[in-house]
Amino acid sequence: MDKRNDNDNKILRPVLHIPTDIEGKVIERPNRFLAIVELELDGVRKHEKVHVHDPGRLTDLIYPGNRVLLRKADNTKSKNKSKIRKTGWDMIAGRIADDWILINSAFHRKISCWAIENGIIDFLSNIESILPEQKYGSSRLDYLLEKQGRKIWVEVKGCTLAEDGVATFPDAPTIRGKRHLEELIHVVDQGDEAAVIMLIFRPEARCFTPNCKIDPDFSETMLKASQKGVRIFPLQFSFKENSIYYVSEIPLCF
Repeated sequence: MDKRNDNDNKILRPVLHIPTDIEGKVIERPNRFLAIVELELDGVRKHEKVHVHDPGRLTDLIYPGNRVLLRKADNTKSKNKSKIRKTGWDMIAGRIADDWILINSAFHRKISCWAIENGIIDFLSNIESILPEQKYGSSRLDYLLEKQGRKIWVEVKGCTLAEDGVATFPDAPTIRGKRHLEELIHVVDQGDEAAVIMLIFRPEARCFTPNCKIDPDFSETMLKASQKGVRIFPLQFSFKENSIYYVSEIPLCF
């Protein structure tokens, strides 16, 4: 069911329900993929190991004292059945001001696929074929789409950082992200089409720009890609009541 955004009265379209089990408080983040979170379980406060499924720094979301939403892991085994998971919880969202911000990149595929299948972007509407995880050059790009005999290669990135109302990516240097953009430039040079879908999870953001302070090489490559004809689509989403909602496409500001 559609709902309205509390701030600007925009219609929010439901995308994906992401159940959570408990709210906790961050104690520390020993490494990029692990956080220690204080939970209250059966009336007892405990410190639990929590998996962080996001390669970013997330320093404005995962810091001591901040509130986070967690989901109990489906099982305690990793994809490699010979290894036992060391964490019993997955981090889903972190708190900024009055908003919950999705910080689990495991859901990016379903969210981006929803946007493509529902024709949210005119350029990517009426797609006849969606092939995920396709190899191109030395990379594996998120999608290869086919539309009226044309091939469109698509890469998806998730953005959780915003400064003064401007969404920006990345929040940590990304050699892999730069390589993906270079592959998309090559796609265009070879006669196919290419696009980047930026999933913007900051509801207050008014526009998007690459983060030249954190990663000038990535930012320069994104600007070059845009000039070469790689289309960039920043799509804004909100996380409310354990569901992701689509807000709108926001403009570029670079």
